[in-house]
Amino acid sequence: MFVVTVVFEVKPDFAEDFRAAVRRQAEASLSREQACHRFDVCRDADDAARFFLYEIYEDQAAFDLHLASEHFADFDGLVGPWVIGKTVECWVMDGVIDGGEGP
Repeated sequence: MFVVTVVFEVKPDFAEDFRAAVRRQAEASLSREQACHRFDVCRDADDAARFFLYEIYEDQAAFDLHLASEHFADFDGLVGPWVIGKTVECWVMDGVIDGGEGP
């Protein structure tokens, strides 16, 4: 599996708009991309304008298709002016250790 993590720092005045947009993006990715297996949206506990995304794709090619999708282009165009900083990192999953159900 191919894992992508993204940290967004957003202009505080746009934090709620970004939150709504990124949640729509997550839902679109999961419903329209068969090879997108997970798309978690997290918000910093101390900074409501800082977001962390955790995405799992079948492979690098699936992530490349995600980046080429219309819904990603729409999202990127919408939120671009709101974003102060963005850090993207790619990972290869090296196993899963499941301690049970999450929250």
